[in-house]
Formats: sequence, C-alpha cells, structure tokens
Amino acid sequence: MKDNYKLAAFYQFALLHNYRDLKAPLEQALVALGACGSLLVAEEGINGTIAAMPDALDEALVEISSITGLGNFGAKFSFAETKPFRRMKVRLKKEIVTIGPVKANPNEKVGTYVESNNWNALISQPDVLVIDTRNSYEFGVGTFAKALDPQTESFSEFPAWTREKLKDKSQKIAMFCTGGIRCEKASSFLKHEGFENVFHLKGGILKYLEDVKAEDSLWHG
Repeated sequence: MKDNYKLAAFYQFALLHNYRDLKAPLEQALVALGACGSLLVAEEGINGTIAAMPDALDEALVEISSITGLGNFGAKFSFAETKPFRRMKVRLKKEIVTIGPVKANPNEKVGTYVESNNWNALISQPDVLVIDTRNSYEFGVGTFAKALDPQTESFSEFPAWTREKLKDKSQKIAMFCTGGIRCEKASSFLKHEGFENVFHLKGGILKYLEDVKAEDSLWHG
C-alpha cells in the first residue's frame, strides 16, 4: 500500500485575542511534522487545509489544538498519492472567511445550526426561504431544491445582495455552503441585521452528502 498523504480541511470560530502570538509556534510545529498547506488565523478563529503523512497529520491536529486551545474542529479528511501543496503557510488575517466590513462574528451572534438529518424537513417547509451562500459558478454545478442563487462572484458581495433583496426580517431563512464556514458567517450577519429566524446547515453540503442516503437526498447536482 502506498504511503498516501492525508488531508484535513477544518475551521472553527472562536475568540483568539492572542492570535498574533500563535503564528510562530503553529508554523514551527507544523513544519517539523512535514505538513504542507495553509492555516489562516484571526481573532475570530482558524481555517485550514493541511496535509501530511497520516500519523503526522493526526499529530498536527493535536498540535494545533494544543497551541490554540481549541478543539473539535469537525475536520473532513481525504487522501492524495502525491504531495498536494508545496509548503506550509500560517497566515494572520482579519477574517478566516472574508465577508467584508460588516458585523458578522459567529462568536457574538449566530443563527440556529441544523444537523444533516434535519435539513430535508426544514427546507421542505413552504414558508422557508432557502439561500445558497456560494458563488454562481458553484450554484451552477449543483444545489438544493428551490434554493436561491444570490448571483455573487465572491462571498464579500453577499451583504449587499441581502440588504437589497431581503426585506422581511421575520422570514424563516435556511442557508448552506460547501463546508459550513460561509453559511455560518452569513447567518451571523443576518442575525446582526435583525433577522429573527435564521438557520444554517452544520458542516455544509459535504457533511450532508456524507450523512444522508442518496435515495433521501434533496441535493441536485
């Protein structure tokens, strides 16, 4: 059996007031383990996609948890036969996913998390507005039944679309994205804007496709 690289994609919103102090120890630990990829660190949390040999990758996640004080990243794993990234980069950012200069911090305020096995029941309700928070290209590849396409090219365009198109702040809204990070932040934005009934798919499309049987799936794509 080949020694494949193991990949982990993960994020977590959590207040990291000392985030600037984390760059050097994170970089040192991950490079020492032979990891490659990128890890974004901001005051609002972390967002990473890294790869290493399987045992080293597992150890890398332990190191990240130890250094940041965070855990339960909800990592999604995959494998590659060759090294998928050139080197390891740890970057300090204003945001771990960029929505722009608006109030949108899930550590302060966020919508209701919906598990994959409860998602079908929610979006099947006739009074629920389903919104795809991804860009138009991703929407075209596949989406959920009756989902709206905000027709954005980048996530930073989402607030302007929301303010123009969504007027009823009592409307029940269900949002989703690929892995959960964009819809989680979008739900925080809507809550800060005064929307009352905001829901988002925990773990995103990837978690839904992992958990829900094909015959029960409402995913089109």
